[in-house]
Amino acid sequence: MKKFSGYRCSVCKEEYGPEKFIYTCLKDGGNLDVVLDYQDIHKNISPERIIASTDRSIWRYLPLLPVNDQGYENTPLRAVGWTPVYQPGSLAQELGIDRLWIKDDGKNPTASFKDRASAVVVARAKEIHAEVVVTASTGNAGAALAGMAAAAEHQAVIFAPKTAPPAKIAQLLVFGARVFLVGGNYDQAFDLSVEAADEFGWYCRNTGYNPFTAEGKKTAAFEIWEQVILREKLTEPLNIFVSVGDGNIISGIHKGFKDLQELGWLDQMPRMYGVQAEGSAAVANAFKAGSEEIKPVKANSLADSISVDFPRDGLRALRAVTHTGGRYFTVSEEEILAAIARLGRVGIFAEPAASTAFAGLEKAVREGLINKDDQTLVLITGSGLKDVKAASMAVTEAPIVEPTLTALRKALSN
Repeated sequence: MKKFSGYRCSVCKEEYGPEKFIYTCLKDGGNLDVVLDYQDIHKNISPERIIASTDRSIWRYLPLLPVNDQGYENTPLRAVGWTPVYQPGSLAQELGIDRLWIKDDGKNPTASFKDRASAVVVARAKEIHAEVVVTASTGNAGAALAGMAAAAEHQAVIFAPKTAPPAKIAQLLVFGARVFLVGGNYDQAFDLSVEAADEFGWYCRNTGYNPFTAEGKKTAAFEIWEQVILREKLTEPLNIFVSVGDGNIISGIHKGFKDLQELGWLDQMPRMYGVQAEGSAAVANAFKAGSEEIKPVKANSLADSISVDFPRDGLRALRAVTHTGGRYFTVSEEEILAAIARLGRVGIFAEPAASTAFAGLEKAVREGLINKDDQTLVLITGSGLKDVKAASMAVTEAPIVEPTLTALRKALSN
């Protein structure tokens, strides 16, 4: 079955054949969309066949992915995706909405959403016989690549800012990646990784640069389609809140829903809501200005996974919202930390970049933009174990007591 037809520039619409080995448009540098042969897929695959699959990973959607089955059955690559969806009734009640779902991608093998992209990129690397895969990362994308590359016995090189959380750097090293801590920010690490890929012939996984990253991330849209839209028989558009940094997650999810619509499998396009930290709001600024020009900012946020000066997939991230009737929100550091604690009280441990999405929903409710009858899903993109320092800032310290009941009674009374 033919699946991968080629690429199309998201800016100028220039098309390239599948035999081309390119990352961005050769004319204007725009992000490339992977084009599938929808007619051939529709002829050979039905939604019933997908739903009947017993595979509980992203590979249940292999017929809709531009890679082939590489035989990863007995590796962590086969455990990526099909993450749980919860309906925390107390949170919904506090917010004053009837139907709330939370999808927790912190349950992926390396504890973040980025496993989806890295799994597909590693599969692509094997197809094109690339021995070394490189990426820049504040931690999650690097950990995902390191873990997936280790599972596939590939070499991984990671460039990370030296300020990245220690827990994330530890993951990179444990998975056997070659790690370089860059004396600069994420954007500088990104540029260095691209230069290194060009110089040494490495395959570059970079978010918003390699078109296959969005193909991995779109699998979350397929799961939401199955786990919520179909299962709950929704007849109104689902509102989906996603934290945004580089923009590749929200654009990838939008791409997944567009694929489903092209195949005639999705009746109502969900509304996408992007949420950014106030200190890293380049895409939200463009949305507020009513412009498609993404201007760089000097990013500064404790939500390190979404703290970027210039979003590499900003235009598609902006369009994911404007084309679906959603909007962008910005939230403060205090709101991000409060959301960590709020989610924790229903058993969901989120890192700052992940809790940002929930903080955005809280703000939308306060502003009257999400109402009681609206059906809403929040995507949690990473585990709180990724950044324990930030988690500690979200809660009060535990008291120290002497090992006596008297001391305990005194502490309880306080």
